[in-house]
Amino acid sequence: MKQDLQMKFVRLFIALSFVTTVTGCTSLPKPDVNPNSASQDRHQAHLQDIAGIDQFSIKGRIGVQAEGKGFSGSLTWQHSKINDDIALYSPLGGQLASIKKTSENVTLEDAKGNSITAADAETLTQKTLGWQLPLAGLADWSLGRPSSSAIQASTWNEQGYLSTLKQDGWDIQYENYTDQNGHFLPSKILLRNEKVYLKLLVESWSRITNSSIANSNTSN
Repeated sequence: MKQDLQMKFVRLFIALSFVTTVTGCTSLPKPDVNPNSASQDRHQAHLQDIAGIDQFSIKGRIGVQAEGKGFSGSLTWQHSKINDDIALYSPLGGQLASIKKTSENVTLEDAKGNSITAADAETLTQKTLGWQLPLAGLADWSLGRPSSSAIQASTWNEQGYLSTLKQDGWDIQYENYTDQNGHFLPSKILLRNEKVYLKLLVESWSRITNSSIANSNTSN
C-alpha cells in the first residue's frame, strides 16, 4: 500500500511534465568575481542586514527538471525556526500537495488527503517525487545567504549580494534581487546538483513576526 501511494505521487508530478517544463536549463554563465575589499565590506554588511530574518512567507513559482522529466507550478511557503508549510499548485492553480515540516518529521499530503511521512524533506521528496527538495538549506538560500554548513565556494557582485554559492552538493546562482520591505532579497534562484535542476521565482515575500503568528493563532 505504501509503495502504491509513493508511485501515485510520482505519477502525479511526472504527468505535469507534459503540461509545462522548466526553461533555461543550460550551462550557467560565468560568475562574478569578488573584485575588491569595498564589495567585500558591502557583502558582510548585507549578510548582517538579513541575519535576523528567521521567519518569512514566500509566494512564487517553482520549476524542476530531474532525469529528463519536468514539473512547474506555483507555491506558497511559510517558514519559521521550527516549522515549514509548503503548498504546491499546478499551472492551472489547483493544489497538488502540501509539505509540512515539524521538529519531529516531514509529511507530504496530496489533494485527496493521502499522506506519507519521513524524517526529513530530502528523503520524503526523493521517495514520493523522485527528486530532492533541499529544504534544510533552502530557507537560507532563498534569502541570499549561505546556510550553517561548510561553504565550498561563493562569489558576490559589486553591491555585496551573493551571485553564486556552492554548498551541500548544490550549485546555486542568483540572477536578480529586489527590494522586499527594506531588504534586498533574491527574486530568481537557480539550483543544480548532479540529478536535479531547480528554479525558484519569488513573486512576493513578507517577514513573519512572533506577534503576527500569535494573532493568527488567536484568530484560528
